[in-house]
Amino acid sequence: MSHHLTDTIVALATPSGVGAIGVLRLSGPDAIRIANSVFHGKDLEAQASHTVHFGTIRNDEGRILDEVLATVFVSPRSYTGENVVEVSCHGSDYIIQELIQLFIQKGARTANPGEYTLRAFLNGRMDLSQAEAVADLIASSSKSSHAIAMQQMRGGFSDEIKKLRQELIDFASLIELELDFSEEDVEFADRKKLRRLLESIQKIITRLRDSFQLGNVIKNGVPVAIVGHTNVGKSTLLNQLLREEKAIVSDIAGTTRDVIEDVVTLSGVQFRFIDTAGIRDTQDAIETIGIERTFERIDKASVVLQLVDATEPTADVAGAIDKVKQRMEGTEKKLLVIINKSDSVKEPAHLDELRQVLVNKLDSNDVPLEISAKLGTNVEKLIDELVSTVNLQRLNSNDVIVTNARHHEALSHAAQALQRAYEGLDIGIPGDLMAQDIREVLHYLGEITGTISTDEVLGNIFKNFCIGK
Repeated sequence: MSHHLTDTIVALATPSGVGAIGVLRLSGPDAIRIANSVFHGKDLEAQASHTVHFGTIRNDEGRILDEVLATVFVSPRSYTGENVVEVSCHGSDYIIQELIQLFIQKGARTANPGEYTLRAFLNGRMDLSQAEAVADLIASSSKSSHAIAMQQMRGGFSDEIKKLRQELIDFASLIELELDFSEEDVEFADRKKLRRLLESIQKIITRLRDSFQLGNVIKNGVPVAIVGHTNVGKSTLLNQLLREEKAIVSDIAGTTRDVIEDVVTLSGVQFRFIDTAGIRDTQDAIETIGIERTFERIDKASVVLQLVDATEPTADVAGAIDKVKQRMEGTEKKLLVIINKSDSVKEPAHLDELRQVLVNKLDSNDVPLEISAKLGTNVEKLIDELVSTVNLQRLNSNDVIVTNARHHEALSHAAQALQRAYEGLDIGIPGDLMAQDIREVLHYLGEITGTISTDEVLGNIFKNFCIGK
């Protein structure tokens, strides 16, 4: 990926299509000059930064293409750190394309995906983790994912990484100094202080790395698999949660033969609900495939919502729970068991027996929530229970939460190198080996913020941005 910071780039910064306005963004050394060459109003090159000016844009024949507002940002006080002009025009596809072609004719080139944010990174306006947070902020679709992206873009994560890195650099420099005086057998780096530092940094890195489990589901939506026997009301419940008739509801067993999935935001958290085929013994080849997919979805879900029919024999309910618990064994998935159709039970003793079976199966003193998916009874309480499975207390405590898989991988490698350094202290390894482990930690932490980066890494990150950002 080549970085031509001497070029001036142009792109549409607003979504394509007809709208009230469109915003074209020019960035680069000649941005103000190029805009000024076709702008009729005030002399843009003589204007102060962060000022807005009304005028017309005309082509070389003097034909007016549009009346516009031109906003001037003078380097380095701009998003990219370069001269920037944002031209707000009417949102006609024809006008937008005419203006872009005119700017290209005057010396600009079309921007690549993410090139504005890439330039902001290369010009020191933000580090790499903040740049990645820009894409997350644009893609945020819930209050919680927005909050995490905003915190990261404002430097919360970066500040923590930079602080850790600087503390290690200070000690690494002392160890490197020891290597220069190796023949004199001197020790500049206090090993007891280094041990305390490594312990402290290891705790912080482990906390950040482990936060990815929460951050990833908040960023992409909490996957919730709705499972249970056929005809227990899974599709009806999905429709209640989504507030639309998404799934087919029928009294015929085995209606849902594949997976139905949709997304909804509840109390600021995005959930991905997955309605699965009913679990039962069947000779139907297609339905059998659907049931296998149900278990595959359990593997991928963070929360498993098991619906049981209050009118079913308790032995059947117990067997269904055992199957699901067996599939979830050894994982950290949350299981919520909900009793449906309790209003249809004619014998109260049967319902009491079912409640007791569930309490025993779930190792809990809490009586499972009873709902009516058909009538919507207690569905709001179910939503509260689902939201409570997400650790929102941590989100609201301003803790830094990792949402990026690249950051998680770098933190995992850094933790491993730290562990080697810590174990090396116990056995008294030579300073050169200790320095190598610490340099490796510094490398991985530097990869997160972009202190250490390659063209390949930058290319992979910014290719997923939209053009104009």
